[in-house]
Amino acid sequence: MSQLKIHGTTILGIVKDNRAVIGGDGQITLGDTILKNNTTKIRKLYEDSVLVGFAGATADALILLDEFEGKLNEYNGNIERAAVELAKKWRSDKYLMKLEAMLAVLDEKKALIISGSGDIIEPEDGIVAIGSGGPYALAAAKAFLMSAKKMKLEKIVEESLKIAASICIYTNNNIKVYSL
Repeated sequence: MSQLKIHGTTILGIVKDNRAVIGGDGQITLGDTILKNNTTKIRKLYEDSVLVGFAGATADALILLDEFEGKLNEYNGNIERAAVELAKKWRSDKYLMKLEAMLAVLDEKKALIISGSGDIIEPEDGIVAIGSGGPYALAAAKAFLMSAKKMKLEKIVEESLKIAASICIYTNNNIKVYSL
């Protein structure tokens, strides 16, 4: 499988002090054309106890989101077990292995990135960022967490996404933020 290069979104999630916050921009692009400005690429799942964001080809991401939700229900909201089972299926299913998307998954204790290459990454700092603007949002969030100790997580996510939108042409300022 070739290296997956996601264009067209920015998703940022933070887990800290038994709280989880995720945010995403609202832009959908096709090549270098903006198709939509106000989409929602983040969701609450499993009785509103799990946050998920997706990046990549929209149809592919929605299929994976549906698969993850099924695994989450099967494993009673255990995001780690659901992620492992999804990654196993994603790598072995002829249809799923061709999907080009990534998921950022959070609950109040863990943050994970799930990729089509079978990777499940749990960042040691509890910050997940995916999509073309992900590295910019990640850097901004780390800086806010180090310097703005009293800033609310929702505000850190929102401001970090705004910084990413000011740098990444595939990210806009139509930001949505959900928290647990």
